[in-house]
Amino acid sequence: MEPKKNNLKIVADKKSARIILPNMLTLIGVCIGLTSIRFALDGRFEFAIIAIIFAALIDGLDGRIARLIKGTSKVGKELDSLTDMISFGVAPAFIMYFWKLNTLERFGWLLCLIYVICVALRLARFNINTNQEASWRDNFFEGIPSPAGGILVLTPLIVSLSGFDYVQLNYDIIVPIFFVITSFLLISKFPSYSFKKIVIPRKTTIFLLFGIILFFGLLLIYTFNVIAISSIVYLLLLPISFFHFQKIKKRHQNDKIQDDDELEDEL
Repeated sequence: MEPKKNNLKIVADKKSARIILPNMLTLIGVCIGLTSIRFALDGRFEFAIIAIIFAALIDGLDGRIARLIKGTSKVGKELDSLTDMISFGVAPAFIMYFWKLNTLERFGWLLCLIYVICVALRLARFNINTNQEASWRDNFFEGIPSPAGGILVLTPLIVSLSGFDYVQLNYDIIVPIFFVITSFLLISKFPSYSFKKIVIPRKTTIFLLFGIILFFGLLLIYTFNVIAISSIVYLLLLPISFFHFQKIKKRHQNDKIQDDDELEDEL
C-alpha cells in the first residue's frame, strides 16, 4: 500500500497582506514624529518642522491607501489615532516648548499640557463619529483635524524661519495665543473642510495635477515660505467653511420641512 503524501501548504491571508502596507506607513509616521522631538532637542528646528510635514503627508496617505487596496482594519484605525497623538500632539508641543514656551516657565508647560489634552479629546471624538452613517456632514470636520492643529501651533516658528517677520514680533505673546486658539478649535464643533469628498471634473484633472506638482516644487525650493502661506490660507478658509456649513445646513433643514409638509398632505 502506497503511503499518503502529506503536502503542507502555507497559505497567506490576502486580507492580512493588504493590511501590512498602510500599517507600515503609519508606523513610519510614528518614527518621524518622534524624530522631530530629537531634532528640537538638538535645536535643529528646521528639520523638526520638516519631519512634522512628512508625518502629515504620510497621515494623509495611509488611510487612502488602506481604502484603495481594501486593507482597512480596527488595528489600523487605533494605530492611526496613536500616531496622530504623537506626531501632531506631543511632538509639536515639545518643539514649541524647546523653542519659546520654556521661557514662560510653568505657564508655558501648562499650555503644552492643555494642547496635548485637546488633541487627545479631539481624536477620541473623531473615532466615535466615524461609526455614524454617511451624510453631507462628512464634508466637514467638527473642529480642526489634529494634523492641521499640529501645524497651526508651529506657525509662529515657521514664520520666524521663513523670513516673513519683517516687523519685530513678540513671540512671547503670539505663541501662547496660537496655542489657546488652536486648542479651542480642536475641541470645538466649529465646522472645517475635510477635503475628503471633493469631486474633480475630468477636464480639470490635468490642471489639478499641474497645481500639485507646482506646489511641491515650490515647497522644495521655498520650504518655510510655502508652509507659512499655507497655514495662513487655512486660517482664512475657516470662516468660509463655517458660513458654507451654515448655508448647507439651512438648505437641508428647509428640504426636510418641505418633505414633512408633503407627507402630512398625503395623510
